[in-house]
Amino acid sequence: MSTGVMDSGLAPSGAPRNDKENDDARYMALAFTLGRRGLGNTWPNPAVGAVIVKDNVIVGRGWTQIHGRPHAEVEALRRAKKAAQGATMYVTLEPCSHQGKTPPCADAIIKAGVARVVSALEDPNPEVAGQGHERLRTKGITVDVGLGADEARRVHAGHIMRVTNGRPHVLLKLAVSADGKAGLAGHKPAAITGEAAHTRVFQMRAASDAILVGIGTILSDNPQLTCRLPGMAERSPVRVVLDATLKLPLATSVVATVRDTPTWVFTSSKPSAIAEEILRQKGCKVFRVGDVDGRLDFEEVLKVLAEQGITRLMVEGGPTVAGAIAADGLVDEMALLRGEKSIGVDGIAPLEGMPLDGLTGQLQARGREKLGRDTIETYERT
Repeated sequence: MSTGVMDSGLAPSGAPRNDKENDDARYMALAFTLGRRGLGNTWPNPAVGAVIVKDNVIVGRGWTQIHGRPHAEVEALRRAKKAAQGATMYVTLEPCSHQGKTPPCADAIIKAGVARVVSALEDPNPEVAGQGHERLRTKGITVDVGLGADEARRVHAGHIMRVTNGRPHVLLKLAVSADGKAGLAGHKPAAITGEAAHTRVFQMRAASDAILVGIGTILSDNPQLTCRLPGMAERSPVRVVLDATLKLPLATSVVATVRDTPTWVFTSSKPSAIAEEILRQKGCKVFRVGDVDGRLDFEEVLKVLAEQGITRLMVEGGPTVAGAIAADGLVDEMALLRGEKSIGVDGIAPLEGMPLDGLTGQLQARGREKLGRDTIETYERT
């Protein structure tokens, strides 16, 4: 994910920036930095950032709070207090204009006397869709839209995908050895990457609303699927398990720790109601979706997740699930971790039924970074 906004040094017209445009870009970059604090923690709402500036002094900062409320604009106004009068607000997404569980942010901005709003992107949510900007303009507030729009589309990709396509944004994480393998024969796990890569994966989990694996990964590895960084356990995403026959053992970590971190299980119509009830009594949520030849309908899984409020889904595998999602064309972003050691000819491929370059060829490379002795390559759908 990009860390800057319009860092070419040019104004939107392509001309060199003047001092005002440089200031605008700097404050919008701060708004994005603040907003990212909420990633994975604000669903179903987007993780927005807001900065209020008066006479070139920051008088208020805000970001969407846990579970999506209060909104970033209201938080920034609360901190700015009377200093918001005549100030400029920088916000990473259009202020809402509709009455939801909280009053419209546009009304709060008007009441506070803000003179100018710099908004990165119009909200595609049909309940907003330009109406927030228009409400501000009708009250005499100057509204500038588009600064940092590309960054806003990345940061708010989950929200945008949910309100426009009815599903979460899908990030696929793959780890492959130097010889392109993802595990040992028999779908047994293998240590592929080192500590720096593990830390990055935990960070990606913390920025996701939910993390999804297949039952094969649970049975072979018994993963915790949590964010195991100091002080960040509460940022662990919802754990989603695809289990068409409902054979998830009660002793596995995802069930044993369900009171600490939610676990949702997707299954077909075939398993017994008793098996479902046992998992529910343990604290798991169980959802039934359609299946074809024992494979769950992943598009229906995504639809249900979106209905539950999930906007950003991280898929960690294994190869069967990853291959199915790739074959369905549902990968929006990929993080490919490459280790330095080889596994050998008996290793298994990262995508069942598809060569890795069959997926990377569908996506655009965004960057490559060293993580200790390993590397991470990032891709996105254009």
